Amino acid sequence: MVNITHKNSSLRKAVATAILTVSKQSTIDAIRDRKVPKGDVFEFSRAAGLLGIKKTSDVIPDCHPLPVEYASIQHQIDGLTILITVEVHTIYKTGVEVEAMHGAAVTALTMYDMLKPLDKGVEISTIRLQSKSGGKTDLKIDSIQNLRCAVIVCSDTVAAGTKEDSSGKKIIDKLKQFHLSTEIYKIIPDEITAIQAIAKQLSEAGFQLVLFTGGTGLSPKDLTPDAIIPLLDREIPGMMEAARNYGQQRTSFAMLSRGVAGFIKNTLVITMPGSPRGVEETMDALFPSVLHVFKVAEGMRHEG
Repeated sequence: MVNITHKNSSLRKAVATAILTVSKQSTIDAIRDRKVPKGDVFEFSRAAGLLGIKKTSDVIPDCHPLPVEYASIQHQIDGLTILITVEVHTIYKTGVEVEAMHGAAVTALTMYDMLKPLDKGVEISTIRLQSKSGGKTDLKIDSIQNLRCAVIVCSDTVAAGTKEDSSGKKIIDKLKQFHLSTEIYKIIPDEITAIQAIAKQLSEAGFQLVLFTGGTGLSPKDLTPDAIIPLLDREIPGMMEAARNYGQQRTSFAMLSRGVAGFIKNTLVITMPGSPRGVEETMDALFPSVLHVFKVAEGMRHEG
């Protein structure tokens, strides 16, 4: 199965349809009048479709088991055709497109099975996904262009050349995934004066996004939050709450991070852990959702 442990849970929806066609009006009449010998076609097929939705991961090997928060199955008669519409919602790390299509398929097959004694010309066709929403694909980040980004590594050992940087490089690689280039990549000692100096310099130079890595823990040399907090004009507590919550689901040590985020004038500053794993998890927790900040800053309306 595909690894989805790095993903965030979000509200995801999918709508799928299937078409069932009968060969004579008497079949439609029997369905409407509930005179099909095997029972109420709509109610039986709806119950089967709901089970199909819930059991998708049991029969489709690469589908992840997920919580089905809502499911709806509707039938619409149009001449000799019946349109089956299935809608599924979940709050999870992956979408429910296959669940919706599987529900539509099972609903149609149940109807076929119930109707075949009456009509040998029943056909199933066009099982398709009509729409889906939720997840990162819904986040419109294409309009964030020419964002000036800087990555700053706060580490005495890396600055002294006795240790190789990997965390800063991971941030740069992650930014590339969202079509963002790093204009400045710099390594500085974990000292308040050095951290404040570079933060002020980048803000005054018009950088919009500055990502610090290192110095967010509890050791005596972890000073990055202490340096950044006095400079912030507007703190954004929710960002670090989201990052710590995401990390806490993966390691109990995430609660020890003292990272902060906020604006210095028009520059968004985010402080991240110094470990490569901590950096990856923080980036996964915040991006690309955090880029919506720049749309809001430009006066655009919130979506959704």
